[in-house]
Parts: sequence; C-alpha cells; structure tokens
Amino acid sequence: MAARPSAALHVLGAGTTAALAAATTADGRTLVVVPTAGPLLNALAGSPVGDLPARLTFTDRAPSRLRQPVRALVELAGWLSPVPASDVPDAVVAFADASPCEALFDVGLTAALLRLDVAEVVLHESHAVEHVEPEDFVAAAADPVTAAEADLLATESEALARLHVRVQAWAGRRDEVRLLGLDRFGVRYRVESPRGGYDVRVAFPEPLTQIEAFTDAVGNLLGCALD
Repeated sequence: MAARPSAALHVLGAGTTAALAAATTADGRTLVVVPTAGPLLNALAGSPVGDLPARLTFTDRAPSRLRQPVRALVELAGWLSPVPASDVPDAVVAFADASPCEALFDVGLTAALLRLDVAEVVLHESHAVEHVEPEDFVAAAADPVTAAEADLLATESEALARLHVRVQAWAGRRDEVRLLGLDRFGVRYRVESPRGGYDVRVAFPEPLTQIEAFTDAVGNLLGCALD
C-alpha cells in the first residue's frame, strides 16, 4: 500500500524534527505541523530575528519492496518561523483544504503550526537531481493519480496485475519487475537485475486530469503492444 511521504525538518541549532504533516496551500504558503515537545520551538523563540534557516525534506517510498525503496526526495530550503497566533485559524483551514490530516486537530494542543518561506527547491528522482524555481513549485498542480495512489492500487489491483505480467514478459525472466508507482503520466516500474536496475514508465497516451479516467487508461494499456 502506498503511504503519505514522510517529512522531516532540519533546523540550524535545533537538529532534526519529524514533521507531523506539511503542505503548500493554494495561496503558496508552505506550512508544517510539528510537535510542541523538543528543542525546535525553543530555538525559534530564541531567534533574535524570529526565524531560523531550515530544510524540509519529503521522502517518498515505493509501494513495493525494492532494493532502494526511496523513489523520490524533495528538499525545500528557506527560513522557518511560527505562524502568528492570530493567523493560525485561517492557516489551519488553508492547510486542510490543501491536504486534510488528523495532525491539524492537535494544533494549539500538542502540536504547533510553522511556516517555511521557501528559497530553494531540489528534486531527487530516478538518479537525477533537478533544481526547481520556488515560483514553479508553488504553481505546480497536484497530481490527482499520485494523490489517490493507495486507493487505486486496491481498486485496480486486477488490471495492474495483468499489466505487471506483460511488463515482466517484456523485461525477461532474468530480471525482476516491481511496481514503482502511479502518476498522471502512466504506471512506473523498477526493473532489478544482478547487474543493477532501471526504471520504466508504461505511459498513457496523454496525462490524466482526473482519477476517474484511470480505469480506462490502464485498460487501453492492456490493449496495446509494449515496445
């Protein structure tokens, strides 16, 4: 089953804190929910300028067992500060609209809401490193298929299993094919062999804009020859 990517905050003077949740809101704010226990909030309170240099990392793991299970790592670097108390209710609503999660119910109790003013974005994926402009990161639309990956893996398990068999036949019996993930562009696999491995995407004819089209898109892939 696919899992929500894990997030961690690395803050100068406060070490590393596991983020309970993180999201970028519709108006471009990057918000992070952290536990009130620990050195982070004290470090922020002691900052003479009200913020601290920080790096927020998202680690995205594949739904299958792989030699290297991390399929992507996103790093957001910038300046971390507390959300002012008067702005917390609005920020919680904006966070919930972008990414609903139970951690928001703990804000003001055992959790606090912080804001990261992003200055740098780095994406590590498929052995490649890409630097993304913060403005492009904020403007990027969420992938509807990736967001629903866990549900789709369950509801479309039969069709995906049939596609897996075809990809395995294409790769050959000496290599092991495992599911890497689903996105709007297609179905991704990791092909592992004694010599190493590589990633392959069985692409849809065009990117999907809604998850309701996923069933037909996979059905179309099953009717096509793999090159």
